[in-house]
Amino acid sequence: MNIIIVGGGKVGEEITAALAKEGHDIVVVDTDPEVIKKLTDDYDVLGVCGSGLICGNLLEAGAANARIIICTTPRDEVNLLCSIIAKKLGVRHSIARVRDPQLIEQFKFMQTELGISALVNPDYYAACEIARVLQIPSAIKVDTFAKGRLFLAEVKVEQGSKLANMALHMIRRSFGTKILVCAVTRGDEVVIPTGDFVLMAGDHIYVTASHADLIAFFRAAGLDGARVKDVMIIGGSRIAVYLAQQLLDTGTSVKIIELDRDRCLELCGMLPRATIVCGDGTSEGLLLEEGVKNIDACVTLTGIDEENIIISMFAKSCGARKVITKVSKTSLLGMMHSVGLDTTVSPKKVTANIILQYVRAKMNSKGNNIQTLYKLVGDRVEALEFIAGEHSATVGVPLRDLKIKRDVLVSGIIRGGHVIIPTGADIIEPGDSVIIVTTNPHFTDLDEILD
Repeated sequence: MNIIIVGGGKVGEEITAALAKEGHDIVVVDTDPEVIKKLTDDYDVLGVCGSGLICGNLLEAGAANARIIICTTPRDEVNLLCSIIAKKLGVRHSIARVRDPQLIEQFKFMQTELGISALVNPDYYAACEIARVLQIPSAIKVDTFAKGRLFLAEVKVEQGSKLANMALHMIRRSFGTKILVCAVTRGDEVVIPTGDFVLMAGDHIYVTASHADLIAFFRAAGLDGARVKDVMIIGGSRIAVYLAQQLLDTGTSVKIIELDRDRCLELCGMLPRATIVCGDGTSEGLLLEEGVKNIDACVTLTGIDEENIIISMFAKSCGARKVITKVSKTSLLGMMHSVGLDTTVSPKKVTANIILQYVRAKMNSKGNNIQTLYKLVGDRVEALEFIAGEHSATVGVPLRDLKIKRDVLVSGIIRGGHVIIPTGADIIEPGDSVIIVTTNPHFTDLDEILD
């Protein structure tokens, strides 16, 4: 597929890397020649040095025949205008990264009147990812499918855990909950397991279940499944505002520590139910004074990765029940895991996954449309949600009789709002949401799971 990416910054590079890996023909447009050189050298894509607002640059990038344009410059207005111009030049679909909430609210108008296909707000989606983890603090990561009806949670099997040395087929019988372990990582190994697989201490497992069954599983396994009651947020960014709004609406107490006085005044106006503290979140004395030793969760959202990591380590040492760290540099993730900071959020990765999901959906012409996509385990595992079409080869046949490819697992079926954790006897019906977890990359259609 011919794709133009305007803006080669952190988000643009993440998207370029993800789409280049899937074999698309990509042209990157950026005003910085050094950015163009780096991306063309690193990812074997084409580059045009110049503004995405200039028709000549877009035409040079192939706008007349491009399927999708993705606009990810730092400025919302530039992304929107570039999308509009590109559509006029012949691009079929346009995606704009937009962070201003007021502009997001006008999406329906922009879609119908201006022809913009999709708006992506990295801050909002990052906040949603954090909020999901805070619902189930013992999980390292939590994703959802089918509008929140099915959960996918990453959990570490600790030494002495009830899960250690247990075969997967024994979990339902032992705990009495309907869950499915759909992937396991053990060191550098990634496994899509069968029922005979035996868990070991140190494994990271990925579990699908309804919210109620997931909470019941956590409790039965001796893990903490209760939602946190109070959260300390370090840094008053847009992510912090979106997150605080979601937490306050669920009755969670929120305290935000922000260094800039003017921003604190803005936060007071936007979040009257939150406690806003003007001060340096890297100050040990301030954190102790504000009760870091007694909080349920600490979320570090400053604009500097190293500050976030140090504050998170301190909060963890003080006994915070859950610590979540925002990180932009993926090179730091390995070191974070080694010091016990497992739960991280990366807005650029969240954005790349959403855009990749959109691109895959536009590649599909069979009718088994992709709805959701998550990359797991350093992009080595994909979890996807498809809507089963009437003519899908997967429909009407017991799962045990389908010839499913190796390392592919049907991990959930949602039918009419009802969650089914499938066994071999279950059948996919037209209109079902079907969750697939696999180490085979690049599926765009449900039927591709079949041999």
